[in-house]
Amino acid sequence: MAAQWDTSRYLSLFVSEATEHLDALGKELVRLEGGVTGEAIDSLFRHAHSVKGMAGSMGFEATTSLGHRLEDLLDRVRSAPNRFDRAIADLVLQAVDALSSHVKAAAAGAPFPDASAVIAQLEGVTRSLRPGATPLPFSAPPAPPLVESSPSTEPAQPPRWLVTLRVATHSAQPGVRGFLAYKRLSSLGNLFRCEPPLDEVKSGKMPGNTFSVELESTEPEAVVQKTVSQVADVELVSLTRVTTPPPTPSAPTEEKAAEADPRVVGQEPSRTIRVRTELLDEFLDLAGELLLATAGVREVGRSLHEELRGQLNESVDRLHGLVRGLHDKVMEARMTPVSVITDRLPRAARDIARRRGREIELIISGSEVLLDRAIVDELNDPVLHLLRNAIDHGVEPPEERRMRGKPPRGTVKLSVRRASDRVLFEVEDDGRGMDVERLKAVAVERGLITADQARDLSEKEALLLSAAPGLSTASSVTDISGRGVGMDAVKRAVEAVGGTLEISSRRGQGTTFRLSLPLTVAMVNLLLVAVGDDVYGLPIAKVAGVVETSRAALSRSQDVPVLQFGASVVPARELAAVLEVPGRPHDVTVPSPFVVVDTDEGRVALAVDALLGQEEVVLKALARPLDQVRGLAGVTVLGSGRPVFILDVTRLEAPVRAAAVGDA
Repeated sequence: MAAQWDTSRYLSLFVSEATEHLDALGKELVRLEGGVTGEAIDSLFRHAHSVKGMAGSMGFEATTSLGHRLEDLLDRVRSAPNRFDRAIADLVLQAVDALSSHVKAAAAGAPFPDASAVIAQLEGVTRSLRPGATPLPFSAPPAPPLVESSPSTEPAQPPRWLVTLRVATHSAQPGVRGFLAYKRLSSLGNLFRCEPPLDEVKSGKMPGNTFSVELESTEPEAVVQKTVSQVADVELVSLTRVTTPPPTPSAPTEEKAAEADPRVVGQEPSRTIRVRTELLDEFLDLAGELLLATAGVREVGRSLHEELRGQLNESVDRLHGLVRGLHDKVMEARMTPVSVITDRLPRAARDIARRRGREIELIISGSEVLLDRAIVDELNDPVLHLLRNAIDHGVEPPEERRMRGKPPRGTVKLSVRRASDRVLFEVEDDGRGMDVERLKAVAVERGLITADQARDLSEKEALLLSAAPGLSTASSVTDISGRGVGMDAVKRAVEAVGGTLEISSRRGQGTTFRLSLPLTVAMVNLLLVAVGDDVYGLPIAKVAGVVETSRAALSRSQDVPVLQFGASVVPARELAAVLEVPGRPHDVTVPSPFVVVDTDEGRVALAVDALLGQEEVVLKALARPLDQVRGLAGVTVLGSGRPVFILDVTRLEAPVRAAAVGDA
């Protein structure tokens, strides 16, 4: 007897690929509402067919049945595209949600939610689309409220039964009868552990013409017995309650298993595989440690005789090249397109707009931009929250937009683009904009700032008050979002990966949220500088240039020292004063290096004691409480074993007067 096919090892593959198909199905459907095309309907059908096939390969009969009904409806729509309307779109989206809940249940080993109501509606609408049939008036149930996720309660576990069946010895087609009984039982719930495997049952290879299967169902025992009795030549031998059911689903046939995974049953091996993100993280850490180790070996070599040092350096250079190549390949494997986030947004925008009575056109650009997977994973919730805010509180209702002389359909643009070593996310709406004075007033009222501080705030600083915890200017609380509800979480999430949040807004014209993010969180090229007895790293990407001049040669503008840099002048600061650390005594007539860097406030020249060269290093995250220090991006370890703080020059803040050259 052949061994039972174990599908548990393919569960993660099923969950991952089914989720991708369902996300793509939702995205295509939203696009289809803008104009029905045969190509778009064919795409919907293919995605539904793929999910159905994979579910069948895993033995998830309930999911297969639901996918089959959705496939039938989409096939009928292909024959009658003029019948496609918003009501059908709502029903298809509801079916997609039901399939998604099945996939999530499979991943968690939980019971599959009942989808009988959705199946019934799919069947009814499919019948109504047949040639000559009377259109069936219906309306899909409204989408569930879009609220922030909250802990869910564990669903009650349905009973699981061990059903043993026997096919009559006189049956001419025992395999057909056995499989028919299996299919009938699948209509009652989820099936697990078919013994012997289902492919052997179908071929009639059943010892004693008997086979058993575990059925998870809420139906009473009498219904199970009645269902079996309806299959000719099959009798129920026993029906016993299983107290501790194992999670392994029933085995699919080899043919179906091959459909789910092309690596099995002699097919050509796939050119790509899925790798756990945690494993890539471990590879990256190990490759980073190897880079540090090679730097340490090079440092030791400096104490050797010149001839030996040359031989060692040659070997170390080769080793460093190999390790760097390994590190780059791991980094490349970690990079993923931001479409992982953006592909889900059209469906979300549609649902939010429908619930809030808005008409929205969502325009997405730059989805192909690559970003470190570790950063992408942290952006799902922040980007979705910004989209919710833009639709719920940015874009006005159609009637209000008409009164303001705007088109009734609002526009929300999400653009992604590379800018040097950064990736910029922008969520822009053409709505009512934000009231800066109202933000200040609410912040003062809540005790977040004083009235004097409010008067001194720039518009940019005032808009960031919307990210203060709990601050909201919304006149009412909705089930979707409030302008200040959750914006603090967005800001924290962005800053946790080394990014920044900026807000710009114009009353009556709209608001733009801009996220500036690092391309990766792993490697960085540094300019090492000495400040007093300490060494700091400045990211090369933020260094505009270096000027050697004396402090006495600096000009002054409004009592602020400035440095001539190219055709412009930039304010000059002592880096020691900015960091509030001791600096070396200096002669104002002796030239010293000034490093010109790009900050959020523009270019600034930072006076340092010495330049120590460039170094490509592995960026390490800071532990508490250092991760709370503004202006520090991380830490690294040099080959000598010396730790070096890496400065986030875009966020270094110190008053110009306090950090002016000559005051350190």
